[in-house]
Amino acid sequence: MDKVSLKGVIDLHVHSHPDIRERAYTDFQLMEAGRRVGARAIVIKTHHGTTMDRAYLVNEYNKKVYGDNNFQMFGGITLNAAVGGFNVVAVETALKLGAKIVWMPTTYAENHLKAYGKIGGIKCIDKNKRVLPEVEEIIKLIIKYDAILGTGHISPEEIFILVKRAKEMGLNKIVITHPEFWVVGMSHEDQIKIVKEYDVYLERCYAQPMGGGVYKSNLEDNYEVIKKVGCNNIIVDTDGGQVENPNWEIAFEEYMQYLYDRGISKEELEIMTIKNAAKLLGIE
Repeated sequence: MDKVSLKGVIDLHVHSHPDIRERAYTDFQLMEAGRRVGARAIVIKTHHGTTMDRAYLVNEYNKKVYGDNNFQMFGGITLNAAVGGFNVVAVETALKLGAKIVWMPTTYAENHLKAYGKIGGIKCIDKNKRVLPEVEEIIKLIIKYDAILGTGHISPEEIFILVKRAKEMGLNKIVITHPEFWVVGMSHEDQIKIVKEYDVYLERCYAQPMGGGVYKSNLEDNYEVIKKVGCNNIIVDTDGGQVENPNWEIAFEEYMQYLYDRGISKEELEIMTIKNAAKLLGIE
């Protein structure tokens, strides 16, 4: 069968150095990989703060070395302990500096810590299952700055409550962060339901960590969900950058080829790897 092309692809979720754990690429090496394969954009993510400032510097370097071109990096903020959790000032500052995605807590979410046998962490909702006031303030800022809400590693229960409230408040750019990740643990039925009820995007990633440096391929499960949900509400991302997995561009190509070889058309791939993400980033 034909080979897929990475020309124009966008990945909303890639990890790179500097980071607390080892990563396969630095920000600059990731930019070089993106340029090399003809990608349109990459959003770099960290669990420990912000990345829009890093993306800005990489873009300036890219322009200085290569001149004006079509590749861009973007960044965001993740609301873990390193930024004070639901820190409204930190979020507004990040958005003013160009952050495109605000991720709810990931490695510091109560749901994440509980999955690893730990206590503590952050929840988006109170004991009455209402979205916290500070989270609502953050949603208002995401709307104001036309950014994207990523649900992070919170529980399916929190996801449904958060998404319902965010939609009520007028937010339409919502991405369910790798719902297949065992820590998040969203069933196929819940993924279908949340798309049907709220018209959100499911971010389906290349692989997931099982602990101890072991990663499990998501490709078969991704294919099954795409067939059930349809391409219009799917974002094909890698969550790449781990030294245990193939380099970002290799993983992305393998992911796309897997889907194409099983009957997903190039038009459908374009929607899931380019058009949906471009619409969310505002770079159509």
